[in-house]
Amino acid sequence: MASIPSVSFASPCRQATERRPTLAVTGASFALGGFRAGVPRLSSRMVVRCVAAASYVPPTISETKFNFLKSYKRPIPSIYNTVLQELLVQQHLMRYKRTYRYDAVFALGFVTVYEQLMEGYPDSEDRDAIFNAYIQALKEDPDQYRSDARKLEEWARAQTDASLVEFSSREGEIEGTLKDISERVEGKGSFSYSRFFAIGLFRLLELANATEPAALEKLCAALKINKRSVDRDLDVYRNILSKLVQAKELLKEYVDRAGVYQLIDEGLKQPCYLCHSLDNATTKKESTQLSPHQ
Repeated sequence: MASIPSVSFASPCRQATERRPTLAVTGASFALGGFRAGVPRLSSRMVVRCVAAASYVPPTISETKFNFLKSYKRPIPSIYNTVLQELLVQQHLMRYKRTYRYDAVFALGFVTVYEQLMEGYPDSEDRDAIFNAYIQALKEDPDQYRSDARKLEEWARAQTDASLVEFSSREGEIEGTLKDISERVEGKGSFSYSRFFAIGLFRLLELANATEPAALEKLCAALKINKRSVDRDLDVYRNILSKLVQAKELLKEYVDRAGVYQLIDEGLKQPCYLCHSLDNATTKKESTQLSPHQ
């Protein structure tokens, strides 16, 4: 390979003058080769902000898990708890990324996953309490998640596959939210793509009855989102749902069998009233036969 000759950018300057530029700093200004420039002074407020930013340490995964268990202390069946703990770890990592910023589509995606996961949970009040504990463990507002997801669902039900992607030309609360996301994706603010965001997009299409494959492509284009990433994450989501359905069917079968065995066990422990009646009748008959008065 031919070698690249090194180039010295200092040589023309030396031809012009052999005197090296001197750097002298005095107070809030400095002199470089005869030129003087001012150095902006940092205010105490700016220094405090820089120190605060540098010293911020996000909570650990263990702390987030501890906060969840502290808020919800009742036992959770393992089939639900295993998936919940995995989701909590994933969302913790998303939540504390430097580029993370909450948005309604992300919230819709998480609420959709949570409802799919907890469908069939024995107690609806416990289901809501677990949701609240989960979101609060991440230092976010569960009511905001629910409210924003509900607004997006209501809006999407009133859309068609065409109007769904025309948000940029219309005014409204949801349209404004989607415009903001699109601008942040383009680099005009913080945006961190995630699997929950992809599921939120899928849910919007589902509610708008936009079942054509091109609908997802158009929505991704309108939001400036990479469709390949969305396709990949939706495939993972469908796989998880399929496995979850199978696991729930196995759990239901187990519970049904356990219930039958419990009934049989309890039946064996209870006195048989038919046998008890026959025993009484037999005892009475025998006592009658042995009576000396007859």
